[in-house]
Amino acid sequence: MSSLPGLDPAQQAWVTERMPDAQLVRDMSWGLVETTVLHVRAGGDDVVVKAAGPSDTHLPREISAHAGYTAPLILTGHAARLRDASAEVRVILLDHLPGELVLGTDAEWQAATYVQAGVLLRRLHEQESRTDAEYEARATARQLYWLDQPHRIDPSIAARARHVLASAPAPAVMLVPTHGDWHPRNWLIDDGVVRAIDFGRFDFRPAATDFARMAAQQWRERPDLEAAFLDGYGSDPRDPELWRLEALRQAVGTACWAFKVRDEAFEQQGHRMLSEALAAYDGS
Repeated sequence: MSSLPGLDPAQQAWVTERMPDAQLVRDMSWGLVETTVLHVRAGGDDVVVKAAGPSDTHLPREISAHAGYTAPLILTGHAARLRDASAEVRVILLDHLPGELVLGTDAEWQAATYVQAGVLLRRLHEQESRTDAEYEARATARQLYWLDQPHRIDPSIAARARHVLASAPAPAVMLVPTHGDWHPRNWLIDDGVVRAIDFGRFDFRPAATDFARMAAQQWRERPDLEAAFLDGYGSDPRDPELWRLEALRQAVGTACWAFKVRDEAFEQQGHRMLSEALAAYDGS
């Protein structure tokens, strides 16, 4: 086995022990965060190697997701099976799924894609639910923390966002197992079949939070795609007041995180999201 890019010595040794004949097929890493994603071939099988740096928080979440909540999707071939994992070494092995990312393809703008994505998300969400009296306060506090970090948000906009967040309601809410980044960048399409990837932001949250990425991007000018998704999902869990607040939290997090990782295009999206989210509070 030749050395695989992006792995530290301990990760390389761990992978070699399990797949001594692994050969790199493609480096699928995004290059924005300290996570390496590799498509390798070993023993005739196609495998995904995901390795994380020391400050990464996503890999443990992905391990948790596969430990208890991806089974309904894996059973039907709509998510990858976890082959092996080491939280200590910060590396996991997954079956490689066929298909290409939906993002940037014609499928990104086809209603049939969103019907399937809605069905899959409902199957993830419906496995368990729990009431949490502190979730909303925690979620808002995280975005106030982001506003305390370096960012390029206009001071007047940041002050307005801070005011709205500081006075936001914090009722008890129902939480379900969520993907955390549910949108076309984390869907594959293969001969018309949609599959889900990357559970690195898995956590228990309100179901509506998994709608936020699509609402800020694909649904903005395509309400038909939103309608198709809801048709597949089967209902609309969004409470108007909490959805307005979630849009603001998502906007703050996007603008600040994108600045941190130097993704200028995503940062600009975050600024646009902020303007739109705050506009929803005008007059309130």
